[in-house]
Amino acid sequence: MTELPSPRGAEVGRRIGVGLMYGLWRPRVLGAWKVPATGPVIFAVNHSHNIDGPMVMGVAPRATHFLIKKEAFIGPLDPFLTGIGQLKVDRDTTDRTAITRALGVLENGGALGIFPEGTRGEGDFASLRAGLAYFAVRGGAAIVPVAVLGSSDRPGRLIKGLPPLRSRVDVVFGDPFEAGDGSGRRTRKALDEATVRIQKQLTEHLENARRLTGR
Repeated sequence: MTELPSPRGAEVGRRIGVGLMYGLWRPRVLGAWKVPATGPVIFAVNHSHNIDGPMVMGVAPRATHFLIKKEAFIGPLDPFLTGIGQLKVDRDTTDRTAITRALGVLENGGALGIFPEGTRGEGDFASLRAGLAYFAVRGGAAIVPVAVLGSSDRPGRLIKGLPPLRSRVDVVFGDPFEAGDGSGRRTRKALDEATVRIQKQLTEHLENARRLTGR
């Protein structure tokens, strides 16, 4: 039997995250009230900074279990990330253990964090993998789009991939939506159609978030 990540650990991670994020940067959180208070939910986060995951983990109104590439679980980070309820995933294969654990989070009414682009890039949701649609449809979860808008284009970064320290980072939560078409189908065609719907919603949210924040 696959052991599920600890909800209590994820709450500890949230408290650590909020302390770190507000200590190192100046987060401005918008739309957090839109996040459903209970039930399975997936935070679909754009990914352009290394701090995107910890930032959302810290400022989200619910404790979150993120799917994180296995390469991040190195040295002392391995037991730490596992201890705070995060999910190790092998992106080079069909990681059935990670899939089972992620679905378990949703079945227990928890919050799952996913970078639907699969890797850090432009952060514009231009390339989506089908994994998000699968988890949303299979787990019966609402998707909440999350735009993390930092200041990576400005000078002053001490570390590549991070916004300058004490700079403002906007985190904008969008309206929750359902990925499926209501039929409950999980065929490849249905998931492909769901992925197209998801991409449209996420792209629109990102455009709205940029207008709202002036980023």
